[in-house]
Amino acid sequence: MSQSSPHKVIISGGGTGGHIYPAIAIANALREIESSTEILFVGAKDRMEMQKVPAAGYKIEGLWISGIQRRFTLDNMMFPLKVISSFLGAKSIIKRFKPDIAIGVGGYASWPLLYAANSSGLPTLIQEQNSYAGVTNKFLAKKAEKICVAYHDMDKFFPKEKIVMTGNPVRKDIMEYASKRDEAFKYFELNPVKKTILVVGGSLGARTINESMANRINMIVDADVQLIWQTGKAYFEKAKEVAVKAGDNIKAYEFISRMDLAYAAADIVVSRAGALSISELCLVEKPCILVPSPNVAEDHQTKNAMALVNSNAALMIKDNTAIEVLVPAALKLLQDNVKQEIYKENIAKLAKPDAAKEIAMAIMEIIKKRS
Repeated sequence: MSQSSPHKVIISGGGTGGHIYPAIAIANALREIESSTEILFVGAKDRMEMQKVPAAGYKIEGLWISGIQRRFTLDNMMFPLKVISSFLGAKSIIKRFKPDIAIGVGGYASWPLLYAANSSGLPTLIQEQNSYAGVTNKFLAKKAEKICVAYHDMDKFFPKEKIVMTGNPVRKDIMEYASKRDEAFKYFELNPVKKTILVVGGSLGARTINESMANRINMIVDADVQLIWQTGKAYFEKAKEVAVKAGDNIKAYEFISRMDLAYAAADIVVSRAGALSISELCLVEKPCILVPSPNVAEDHQTKNAMALVNSNAALMIKDNTAIEVLVPAALKLLQDNVKQEIYKENIAKLAKPDAAKEIAMAIMEIIKKRS
C-alpha cells in the first residue's frame, strides 16, 4: 500500500444503541485524524444498525446472524446455518473491501466478521465496553492486536500486554449538553422551574423500569415532578396512554434521538446499566439510579453498576425489587441535594471524554505498523 492510499477500516457490531453509537463515534474520530479514511460498517440484518449507521453518513452491509434464544424457537434451529452464512458473508465482504484492519464493538455481527478477519490474516482490535468480558470477546482476544477497555482489572479476561485503557466512546453532542438547558425544556415542552427525572431503559426499552413508572405514576404526579420517559417500541403504546392521563408533566417517547437535550433537562437519571449508558452518565455528571438488566450474559450490567456503587457514584436497585422501590427511591434522591452532589462529584472522576480519539489512534497505530 502506497502512503497516498486511503486507509480502509471495517467496524462490526450493533444490535442496540449501546454498540452502534460508540462505533459511530470511533468512525468519526478516525475521519478527524485522517479525513480520507474509508470506513465500512458490518451489522446484523434487520437490526437497528441498518438504519442508524446510514443516518450517520456511513455505508453498512448486513450479515444473516442473530443470538440464541433462551427458549426453543425456529431461530435457534437456524442458528448453525446462520453462523456458516455470516462467516462466509464476512469473508466475502473482506475480500471485496480489502480493509487494513477490522474493529469489533460487540453485538451479533462482531464474531463472524472478526473471526473471518483473523482467518484472513487481517489485524483486529476489540472494543470491550463492559466490566465483565463475554465469551466471544475472550475468544477473539487471542488473535487481536489490541483490546480497548473501559474498566480497570480487565487483565483477568485478556492478555495484559494487549489492553489499552480508553473508556467507552460517547457521541460528541452529548459531551456538549451543558449549554443546552433552555433548548432542552423547549424541546420537551417542560417547565424549567420544576424538577425533572429522565428514565431510559436503553434503545430497546426495559420492561421492569417501564412497569415501575406506570405503576407509581401517581406518586410522580402528586410530587409535581416532570418525567422524560423513553420506553422502547414494545411498551410505548401503553406508556403513551399513561402519560396522557397523567398530564403535561409526563412525556413518553418510544426513542429519544436528542439525548443531549434529555440529559440537559434532567436533574436525576434512572437507567439500565449498559456500558454506553454508564459512560454517558459519567460524562454528563448526572446523579443516577441504575437498574441492571438480569437478562444479559454473565450478569455484566450488575458488574458495571457495582463499579459506580463502589465509588459512591450511583445508587443501584435490583430488577426484582424495582416495581416497589424504584419510584420512591427516585423521588427521595430528587429531594436530597447533598447526595446528588456526592454522586456528581464521584461520577465525574470516572469520565473518559477522549475515548473515541484514543481508540482511533490505537487503530491507526496498528495500521501504520502493518503498512
